[in-house]
Amino acid sequence: MRRLLSLFRLSYGQKLFLLATVPLLVAVAGISVLVANQSRQLAEREIRALEAQLIEAKKAELKNYISLARTAFVNIYGRAAPDDEEAKLAVTQILSSMLYGQDGYFFVFDYEGNNLVSPRQTYLIGKNWRGLTDLNGTEITDPMIDIARTGGGYHSFDWAKPSSRETARMVTYVVGLQDWQWLVGTGIFIDDVLESVAAARADVEERVQRTSFYILVITVACLTLVFLSGFFITVRERRLADAKLKALTQRVFDAQEEERGRVARELHDGISQLLVGVRYALDSATRRLKNGDERGLDSLEKGVDHLSGAIQEVRRISRDLRPGVLDDLGLGPALKALTDDFSTRTGIETHFNTVVFRNRLDQDAKIALYRIAQEALTNIERHSGATTVSIDVRGHKKGATLRIADNGKGLPQDRDPSARGGLGLRNMQERVEQLDGTLRIFSSRSGTVIVAEVPLSHILTPETEGTDNSRKASA
Repeated sequence: MRRLLSLFRLSYGQKLFLLATVPLLVAVAGISVLVANQSRQLAEREIRALEAQLIEAKKAELKNYISLARTAFVNIYGRAAPDDEEAKLAVTQILSSMLYGQDGYFFVFDYEGNNLVSPRQTYLIGKNWRGLTDLNGTEITDPMIDIARTGGGYHSFDWAKPSSRETARMVTYVVGLQDWQWLVGTGIFIDDVLESVAAARADVEERVQRTSFYILVITVACLTLVFLSGFFITVRERRLADAKLKALTQRVFDAQEEERGRVARELHDGISQLLVGVRYALDSATRRLKNGDERGLDSLEKGVDHLSGAIQEVRRISRDLRPGVLDDLGLGPALKALTDDFSTRTGIETHFNTVVFRNRLDQDAKIALYRIAQEALTNIERHSGATTVSIDVRGHKKGATLRIADNGKGLPQDRDPSARGGLGLRNMQERVEQLDGTLRIFSSRSGTVIVAEVPLSHILTPETEGTDNSRKASA
């Protein structure tokens, strides 16, 4: 199961790539759907308008045909009586002979549903077609009779073409001869219109698909560009990170070597000389006591004094490396001891102020703030030329703050941050950043102020203080 989960764990670069590509893909998908829908809706409106226009043209053509037919028999119909069979026969002959196009003809029904004229489909003649419907169940004869009774109009249904026997959509126009109780009509097939409309819809769909394909190509190109850009940026950032890591590692090595050198110098210059003095005093006391010289006791006392000095020096070096008071009593007493020793050793007037934390500062913050103060005092001693130093440490509702100020000459304005002389300041900055805190440095010719702040997350609650032995905190 863990192996399966590890397959889905994303690296930092993969997360960035997803963060850049997922919104792009969502936006492109939304744009594609919107463009496709808008294109289809617009094209559908245009196609419907075209279809309506073509059908209206067909209907106008039908009306013209009916007008021509009426012109052909109007004189006969106008002079004939309702029961003039000869006139009716003459009119049916005229309409039977009026054929046009491949499938065009005129048809006649009486109001009872009997077919009187159907020159291209003669099997209809003489039969009653009331209740006739097409393949879709649409009524044919009855609606046309109703339309003819009201004067005239259009009716659509599916009908077989006389030329091919294929069923197609047909639009008819009928008028009524009220004196004879006849309907006279003609029809025209609109399959060509429907084919044109279907072709237009297919063309629209093809254009939509082509547009979607273009969008997809552009999206893939953009994703490729994002991937390549992210790849090059990742490579560049990794190189920069490697360079920074190498520089940081070198600084750590330099700091270690500097600390080792300092300890070695203090051991050589301090403890080593004191121990040499102790040995010399003990040797002298031994010789004198063997010879019965009472001055051997004086030499022995000098050796004891030198040995006490060595013990004090060892304690000082141990305190500098890791002050026990920091663990035993907390940050406040440790800084107090540090400033007292600094003032005694350098002669610089030092003021220390604090507000009791009540054992609320965690171990990491204690060590970081102590080392920052230690580094700052070292810089003041070596470089500032200050005569007065003030240190203030206190807790507040946002965390804890350490403020160190001196009246020295300040930091050089042309200091190179990457230079070796800036190692102490970089160490301060890195210690604070590890705590998610901030370090601010204000420097001028009248002095320097260093303000280190750690967030509230490093202030322990009373419950945590009492139960968490690994994070002892004092101030």
